[in-house]
Amino acid sequence: MRILMSAVVLSCFFGLPCSAQTILKSEPLMLAPYEVAFVKNASCPSGHVLKVTGAIRGLHRRKACVAMPGEQASLAAATP
Repeated sequence: MRILMSAVVLSCFFGLPCSAQTILKSEPLMLAPYEVAFVKNASCPSGHVLKVTGAIRGLHRRKACVAMPGEQASLAAATP
């Protein structure tokens, strides 16, 4: 019973989504369908980031400026 309870507790701990989002410096070249990437660039006003959502073949990516609090985000470098 202890092993089962430990397994449940550990799976809940590791299964929780991370609250911080990574903000890239440039838009990724390849993005899987419906995958979301946050990009910090000059196209959005101050305090906002560009939210890019990948699309299936033949359709364009969706792009929108969204507010992102500074404590929820970490800045990362995108690899070209």
